[in-house]
Amino acid sequence: MMTIAARSRHEPRTPIDPRLDATLRYAIAIGAVLLLLLPAARGHHAQLGWLPLWLLAMPLSAWWTLHWFPLPGSALRPAAVAGARRRAIPQARRSLRPRRSEPLPRAA
Repeated sequence: MMTIAARSRHEPRTPIDPRLDATLRYAIAIGAVLLLLLPAARGHHAQLGWLPLWLLAMPLSAWWTLHWFPLPGSALRPAAVAGARRRAIPQARRSLRPRRSEPLPRAA
């Protein structure tokens, strides 16, 4: 089984959107500061649940996912699309059937 580190050395990396990366880093920094300075941020909220999950764990997991897994839109890079092979055989087309000019008989 190939590990994540081994996979990342052999496969080409997709570029990361710098705006998304900066936003996630900013959210992680704000969440860490809130958790360190506000004791209430380490607790539980009735509607939100455990606050450290939303303030630090979710932004960290999103940032980790951004760096280790490619975004769906970046799977087809322009070089891969330009080098795509065309079909050697043209696709089959439907033959045109003549339309019936007389209406179908009606049931009684």
